[in-house]
Amino acid sequence: MGETVRLSGADTFAFDAYHAQVPDARRGGLVVLHAVWGVTPHIRELCDAYAEHGYETLAPSLFDRFEPGFAEQNTDPARLADQTAYAERTGWGDTTTGDVQAAIDALKGPVFVLGFCFGGTAAWLAACRCEGVSAVSCFYGGQIIEYVAETPRVPTILHFGRKDELIPPGDVDAIAERHPDLPIHMYNAGHAFVAPSGYHADSAQLSTLRTLALFARNGGGRGDA
Repeated sequence: MGETVRLSGADTFAFDAYHAQVPDARRGGLVVLHAVWGVTPHIRELCDAYAEHGYETLAPSLFDRFEPGFAEQNTDPARLADQTAYAERTGWGDTTTGDVQAAIDALKGPVFVLGFCFGGTAAWLAACRCEGVSAVSCFYGGQIIEYVAETPRVPTILHFGRKDELIPPGDVDAIAERHPDLPIHMYNAGHAFVAPSGYHADSAQLSTLRTLALFARNGGGRGDA
């Protein structure tokens, strides 16, 4: 359904993004932020699925700055060290947030953001720092704890697995303590419960329904095609 397009950050650096158009009436725009594996076939499938729900979707390749064409990478375990290093080098800072902002700006509003793992933390920062966002859904963002002092400026929900071996329960508790009004949903699953590597059907389906409901409550109503 989708195609690869080019976006430009605030510093004019050009990077790839997967773009999925809606087949019928449009509810809004959606930026999907990938995990360390990049814009994988699974991410592209998710973009296509959200497009079927009425959301014109962009999934920017946030590691293209380190490895041009990273959007074409796959989930080869031999690449994990490189991919983790790219995530750490971003620092989830102004450059990454700027590239996310470029994706937001490329879509007609209302625009929503969701992200997974590395992208879950990037989505948190989008909720706190980016302009033109209506709501955000963060999936198992392991470094959100490093930015817990920041507060989302738009309706935001968080999803974590109770059995997640990568995110300590104490980190989730600290986020909840710092943001007592923030909806934090816990699932009987491990890390990456939406992705093929850790897929847990009930958790994936429920978290998706909650995400769609969040978007619908915050401007994602059925509009004109």
